[in-house]
Amino acid sequence: MKILSDYSLTELKNMLNKYPSFRAKQIFDAILQAKDYADINLPQNMINELKQEYYLKPIEIYKTLTSRDGTKKYLLKLYDDNIIECVFLTQKYGNTICMSTQVGCRMGCKFCASTLNGLIRNLSAGEMLSTIAIVNADNGKCTERNFTNIVLMGSGEPFDNYDNVVKWLDLITSSDGFNLSERNISISTCGLVDKIKEFSTLKYNITLCVSLHATTDKVRRTIMPIANRYSIAEIIDALHFYTNSTNRRVVFEYCLIKDTNDSFADAMRLRDLTQNLLCHINVICLHPNGGSLKATTKKEAYAFVKKLNDLGMSATLRRSQGSDIEGACGMLRAKTLKNLKSNNE
Repeated sequence: MKILSDYSLTELKNMLNKYPSFRAKQIFDAILQAKDYADINLPQNMINELKQEYYLKPIEIYKTLTSRDGTKKYLLKLYDDNIIECVFLTQKYGNTICMSTQVGCRMGCKFCASTLNGLIRNLSAGEMLSTIAIVNADNGKCTERNFTNIVLMGSGEPFDNYDNVVKWLDLITSSDGFNLSERNISISTCGLVDKIKEFSTLKYNITLCVSLHATTDKVRRTIMPIANRYSIAEIIDALHFYTNSTNRRVVFEYCLIKDTNDSFADAMRLRDLTQNLLCHINVICLHPNGGSLKATTKKEAYAFVKKLNDLGMSATLRRSQGSDIEGACGMLRAKTLKNLKSNNE
């Protein structure tokens, strides 16, 4: 079975050329509004034919948790019964959807729950588009865009699913669809140097975020296995190529871990690494996921950010949302999978 949301409007028109072109537009609108065959007015023979080969709505809401601060955490069930996460955040400047790009993750970062069950498979471009559609429809009229920003910071490494992410970018920004500005999209990577350079040549106006989380290769290797493949120097070099190619600022994500990467010496090294790079430092307080890593205190986090600012760097402490509903990447999915396994034993 294939997924209709994997196709652009132009592709649908070509694929369904034996039908009037407005039928393809009906289907494309149904995709954006998270509707299924029963929800749209198509000839029954057309529905019967399409059902034999294509899913129209490949995702259903499995569970929704709502935080005291208004954040919503979604577990979404895919057509093959795999489960992914998505978060809807309400903010002063608009609503943000934080979405996954893979079912699980194979990067193995010790501070992230997304990787606890490994990588199952990549999400297709259409599954990612349908993720946005179903969460959008759950937070207002399905015929309107109820979000202003999207961040690819959920489960998975976006550049490990490179081709599908690039196609999704074209779908989500298309004037035929949600028509979201590229500048309102952020993509987070743990530092796949070859893909950063390849992506740079496409010159998208998105915000590229890099999970750094350490200022030496020795420390980074203890918490991020990808550091065994790419050094910090190689990542910084790739980011210079990116900023020179796109003239876009990059954002470093830096999760503070007690007695690991939170010293003033780390702040100094961070300044030295990035001082000639067009960038911002987004400091994050660790969400403990049951492992051995401990969180830096909020007071110490503010002191670390102040040190960065005093050193002349652009740095802020990210506001935490959804902590009471296991809002961090992978946490709710990991707990749900554990419970499902226990119930089946």
